[in-house]
Amino acid sequence: MKKQVVVLGAGPGGYAAAFQAANLGLNVTLIDPKPDPGGVCLFHGCIPTKALLHLARIKEEAEHASDFGLSFSEAKVDIDKVRSWKESVVKQLTGGLGQLAKARKVEYLQGTAVLKSNKTLDYSPVEGKKQEITFDTLIIATGATPTQLPGVPFDEDTIMNAKAALDLKDVPKRLLVVGAGYIGLEMSVIYKALGSDITIAEFTPDILPGTDQDLRDVFKKERKDLMEKTMFNTKVTSIAKKGKKMNVDFETKDGKSFSDSFDKVLVAIGGKPNTREIGLEQAGVETDDHGFIKVNLVRQTSIPNIYAIGDVTGQPMLAHKASHEGRVAAEHIAGHKTAYEPKAIPAVVFTDPEIAWTGLTETEAREQGIEFEVAKFPWAASGRAVSLGVKNGLTKLIIDPKTDRLLGAAMVGKDAGSLVSEATLAIEMGAVARDLELTIHPHPTLSETIMEAAEVYYGHATHIHKSRKSKRR
Repeated sequence: MKKQVVVLGAGPGGYAAAFQAANLGLNVTLIDPKPDPGGVCLFHGCIPTKALLHLARIKEEAEHASDFGLSFSEAKVDIDKVRSWKESVVKQLTGGLGQLAKARKVEYLQGTAVLKSNKTLDYSPVEGKKQEITFDTLIIATGATPTQLPGVPFDEDTIMNAKAALDLKDVPKRLLVVGAGYIGLEMSVIYKALGSDITIAEFTPDILPGTDQDLRDVFKKERKDLMEKTMFNTKVTSIAKKGKKMNVDFETKDGKSFSDSFDKVLVAIGGKPNTREIGLEQAGVETDDHGFIKVNLVRQTSIPNIYAIGDVTGQPMLAHKASHEGRVAAEHIAGHKTAYEPKAIPAVVFTDPEIAWTGLTETEAREQGIEFEVAKFPWAASGRAVSLGVKNGLTKLIIDPKTDRLLGAAMVGKDAGSLVSEATLAIEMGAVARDLELTIHPHPTLSETIMEAAEVYYGHATHIHKSRKSKRR
């Protein structure tokens, strides 16, 4: 089979690349093991996770409604209905992508493929015989696989990765979550709402390694229910099944060992790129020491007619980054002038409270020796936040003191993820703090906290007293 453009992997990067290439008049073939486009993100990741986090938020808000003078009977979880609803969300969205592929005349092949050279690959359909495909151009978008604990393989039942946890086979009474990154925290919130007693083990000194401390502090203050059984500077050394329980051995940073038992264990310690078994070496595609594919600004690999996008190219492993890279690759293949040069890539932890940041963080600025100033606006002074019952939260701006240009921004609080796009656009447009200060924001909204953080920078925020030396305007 002779193909013009082949996209290997139909996640957010792969299908975005395929659709954009088709929009630009190219003949596109999209290959993936799933029956429809969507990849891990839609089938086993972003979408089902956020659906269940929505359920968790509703349940938690109902449980705290008495603070506002409302009372409800205790919320009961019907796990079968929850699972069915989650699956209906996934089916609707992935089925919709299948229809969009057909509308764009993208050929969709369900199966897997392995490179044989820089021009050919072996395609193994879900049903039928293996076939050789010859292509002009290939885009690799095969994503990543969850990392296992050393010597402790996933069994999809008692030692789970996020995919298995989202299958919701049952709700364990005691659940150990290994890893306090964004996946570990999101899954902890979900299973806490479903009724599990959560214990978190984290190898580093705090949650969300690399995230600014003030953001973490707000989360920990708001979610004491999750933090009370969190063990930091602690690693899991072994897991053994004893009867119906999982016996887990731990070791702290100072060498102390102890054990505990759980009904199930969820491991969320990161991911590794799916690059080892797709024949990269036979095509001459170069990878780095961690297995990530090396690419240039247009996402070309060391072989000019082979491109790579998304998780296989390195951090950050984010769906929206992959989608943007996919469009860039497609545009370059179609002969357009383009490049992947974002000034800011937003990130969101979809817990409650949400944590979001974009551009340069305080932590990165200090590590890189970049001069900066911080302007913070506390949500306790936001009319909208107070009316929502939000007691803690903040918006902060990272600003270049010489030019007043916005370098980064971060928010923590209810729906913080909905605010970060404004800050990302401001960074991409080269905005200064004055631009944010003079932009009229609707009242009462949480978006006002961005405007007022800029006012804080200049020393005259409306809703808080001057907390810093006034800056000459």
